[in-house]
Amino acid sequence: MGRIIKVSQEVPQRAVLDDAASVLRAGGVLVMPTDSVYGIGCAATAGNPAHQKIFSIKRRNRAQTLPWLIADPQDLMAYGCNVPLWMERLAHELWPGALTLVVQAGDAVPQEYRAANGTIALRVPDSNLVRALARAVGPLATTSANTHGEAAATSGLDVERRIVHEADLTLDAGPAPLAIASTIVGGEDEAPKVYREGAIPSCRILQICNA
Repeated sequence: MGRIIKVSQEVPQRAVLDDAASVLRAGGVLVMPTDSVYGIGCAATAGNPAHQKIFSIKRRNRAQTLPWLIADPQDLMAYGCNVPLWMERLAHELWPGALTLVVQAGDAVPQEYRAANGTIALRVPDSNLVRALARAVGPLATTSANTHGEAAATSGLDVERRIVHEADLTLDAGPAPLAIASTIVGGEDEAPKVYREGAIPSCRILQICNA
């Protein structure tokens, strides 16, 4: 069975960060809390076997791609290209937070992590724990920690025992602060599109984009 470690999202213990980073660098799969829901992820490096393992654990079709959790708002330009100005405004106003932005992938994104249309979904979570891990090992390719089609886990206790067993390490920080998935926004030029309304309402998105 995979290990379980208690951790704080706001003030993560250095020993826990070092342990989790080592698991990620070694090609392991990590269950982790975020500000929205619990996720299952790996280091988003080319050829990482953990990338495929996540799909197997989640029982999800490989045709779908995994969003990336990144460390800082400026990473939007490091991993995205041709980013519209309205999207930069959203990142400035709402990151860190429960906003996922779908952008054209830049050169630093390996092909295996790109959607068929060449995009990548990026988010800076409001979690000191996850951001510290992303600074340590690079972007984390993640999805919600649940069997595909089931409800997302909103606390460590909610994560399915099967998933805990199959992952290499689970970080348990108790209940997720928001307990609702992120809002997903994409589009090109001056036409933002809300693909999924989550923690941030569409009206707030449009207000910022039209400012």
